[in-house]
Amino acid sequence: MDLNGAVALVTGGNGGLGQRVCHALAKQGVHVAVMYAQSRDQAEGVARDLASRYQINAAAFGCDITDGAAVEKVVDDVAKRFGRLDILVNDAAYNKSIPFADLDSLTMEVWDKILAVNLTGPMRLIKAVAPVMKAQGQGRIVNIASVAGVGPTGSSIAYAVSKAGLIHLTRCMAVALAPEVLVNCVAPGLLEGTRATANLRAEQIQNSAASSLLKRPADKEDCADMVVTMCRTDTMTGQTTVIDSGRYFH
Repeated sequence: MDLNGAVALVTGGNGGLGQRVCHALAKQGVHVAVMYAQSRDQAEGVARDLASRYQINAAAFGCDITDGAAVEKVVDDVAKRFGRLDILVNDAAYNKSIPFADLDSLTMEVWDKILAVNLTGPMRLIKAVAPVMKAQGQGRIVNIASVAGVGPTGSSIAYAVSKAGLIHLTRCMAVALAPEVLVNCVAPGLLEGTRATANLRAEQIQNSAASSLLKRPADKEDCADMVVTMCRTDTMTGQTTVIDSGRYFH
């Protein structure tokens, strides 16, 4: 797909990885809708920076992705604001660090919130954008999962399960939306300087890097570049690429 002039909606676009994704797409001439949950000022700042730096159109949109009506509205607002919608990047996520063995702390309230944001939220967004992309005759969806969805690791059981579900949702939606809409997934390992990492225990951060073949965290730029590749491709769908400095092989 030709990215120049395309329109992307990036959820969590004001986060550590989300901002990298926005910039990587804008460099290719993509107009960007920066979606945020709470940090309006930060998201608007990201949008201004994108517009100024790359001479593209960019704007911030607030949305609670656990609210079905809000999701439908934001997709409609983005399509009206930009005239089309070609790309959805599902980067918004929530986690809470709970050791796997501490099942008492993994309350159903925590479970429900993590699954609502990390799995049901992307499902809501995919269902909302699918008719728009189908009508246009093309679309690209990239889900941001985690190596926690590949192996039993990560900040909590609920987080790992939500990301495993997102990886399989990618495969299922690739089947459902082909051939017009291609759906792929990036599964990063530990990424420094993100909200998700800020919620991890110090020993988790240290152990993750130390146990990788390259002895370093995953790279946000590599992840953002892979998103661009998945948006550009015309032949790859239903795939998950792991970027974690050599810890998990998928």
